[in-house]
Amino acid sequence: MPSPIFGTIFLLVLFIGTFVSCTEGAPRAFFVFGDSLVDNGNNNYLLTSARADSPPYGIDYPTHRPTGRFSNGFNIPDLISQELGAEATLPYLDPELTGDKLLVGANFASAGIGILNDTGIQFANIIRISTQLQNFEQYQARVSALIGEEQTERLVNGALVLITLGGNDYVNNYFFTPVSARRLQYNLQDFSVYIISEYRKILMRLYDLGARRVLVTGSGPLGCVPSSLASRSVNGECAEEPQRASAIFNPLLVQMIQGLNQELGSDIFVAANAMEMQTDFITNPQAFGFLTSKIACCGQGPYNGIGICTASSNLCPNRDLYAFWDPFHPSERANKIIVQTLFTGSDKYMTPMNLSTIMAIDSL
Repeated sequence: MPSPIFGTIFLLVLFIGTFVSCTEGAPRAFFVFGDSLVDNGNNNYLLTSARADSPPYGIDYPTHRPTGRFSNGFNIPDLISQELGAEATLPYLDPELTGDKLLVGANFASAGIGILNDTGIQFANIIRISTQLQNFEQYQARVSALIGEEQTERLVNGALVLITLGGNDYVNNYFFTPVSARRLQYNLQDFSVYIISEYRKILMRLYDLGARRVLVTGSGPLGCVPSSLASRSVNGECAEEPQRASAIFNPLLVQMIQGLNQELGSDIFVAANAMEMQTDFITNPQAFGFLTSKIACCGQGPYNGIGICTASSNLCPNRDLYAFWDPFHPSERANKIIVQTLFTGSDKYMTPMNLSTIMAIDSL
């Protein structure tokens, strides 16, 4: 009769073998870091005002209920997962993120955060990027307990990683008040150079933690979002100073990523020029089937750009006709255009290559 110890070992080997077999032939894992553009519900578990857990958020999501995504429906990570043929990653703080769901990946993002730790302090309890990276370490320890260290390393090395940072460092830090501490410290060019240098450290930390395919999105046209139009615009034109910030930030990001890849000897990091992507449908919304790119679907005041989207806000009847869902965030339909460009865009948008090219190379 086999000993109880032997039986336990046999079951453990069977258990680990089952998990390992689940990773073979499955879609690559997907990890997400960043702010409200990619948060899919972590802030629901935090005491913070930076939440999207009440109607009408989620009105076009399959459940028609708010999920914590700052969208009327799917956000960018959801749509990337769909392109990968994978199920959506769960928020890292979701108690359902256990067992084989861990092998899909995880979303560590938290609305309100930036590259800098003093960004978004008005939101109090949010998961800053340093903590998101600590959570990624913790995640790897949890997965190692399931499938072993070697398989976990393979899963992480083979994963696609998305990181979206930078916009809040301008909107909720540098420009947050007419006279901010960072404005007194830096002019706009020097501030942009500084946050890019800090971003570089974050990306190197991701690399040290095993990330080998990292999609890094730049800042959208910050002066053209409904919030900026409502508070800073002259005659409905994109607000000059935030727009200049985006125009400085994106080329610096591309330059930094090219330097990093050269230093590492491999195309680890891929830069997505979000400003170019969104400028296309902002300047010519009708060409993309939008009624407007100036007025948010949900909001109040000029351009529906004042405050936040709530149950008492103005709400458009057809979200597909609006490029912006709320004063800050693209609609689901705009997100679909962005994700399509991530996969198929030319070098005007993607450096050094788009995601379809990456997928083809990695499948060899």
